[in-house]
Amino acid sequence: MPYFKHDGITLYYEQHGEGSPLLMLAGLASDSQSWLPVLEVLSKSFRLILLDNRGVGRSTQDCEINIEQMADDCAALVSHLGLSKVNLLGHSMGGMVAMESVRRYPKLFERLFLAGTGAKNSARNNILFRDWAEQYESGQAPAIWFRTLFSWIFSERFFENPKFIDDSIGYLLNYPWPQSPSAFRKQVEAIALFDATGWLDKIGTPTRVIVGSEDILLPPPNSSYLAERIPGASLAIIKGAAHSIHIESAEEFINDVLHFLQN
Repeated sequence: MPYFKHDGITLYYEQHGEGSPLLMLAGLASDSQSWLPVLEVLSKSFRLILLDNRGVGRSTQDCEINIEQMADDCAALVSHLGLSKVNLLGHSMGGMVAMESVRRYPKLFERLFLAGTGAKNSARNNILFRDWAEQYESGQAPAIWFRTLFSWIFSERFFENPKFIDDSIGYLLNYPWPQSPSAFRKQVEAIALFDATGWLDKIGTPTRVIVGSEDILLPPPNSSYLAERIPGASLAIIKGAAHSIHIESAEEFINDVLHFLQN
């Protein structure tokens, strides 16, 4: 299993495919396996590098967690792999880590792809995420907890397929590397502290921003703001998709990634 040590912790990563390297960062409570819906196709065009962020999956969970440290983890992984430059893709919290990464280490990143993210979290979301943390810590039935999250990250059409919902929850209930309640809480607080509004115009990395038209967690205005403030950034709104674009609208997501990174 590919692990490396950095900053006193152990971080897990996977690599798939060959070609231009693309480092992919998942969102809150998600790890490298969240990219499975797009893995097969994208790995035909890129050398995919999938990282379990600190605090989730097979990486160390009992540690300090903030967005700046996660950005440092990304730079350390690029160095560990002996790469001079990679493309960077982040979803949701992973997009925040990606923005921080290109701010701190601009020479390491060729292009930046931001999906369903924002320059900062809303006050509403901070309350919502802390409520989720409280429910997780209090021992709420896991199936109910996951269904509650699903209602925020998937569109209504997702719920029209009850078998898929049941299968998804079954997969999560039996997942061998669950996130601990304390690590989830720390990621929530890391998101609450992140604020890129004062330095977006300093990002010099070519940037693509995409969002689902039905994203109610980080709605399209968040992505429009990023595209307006990051110099030269472009914006795509994927019709009918909610927050988890790469799961609900995998084909559109893949096509947009390919078009941006290969042109």
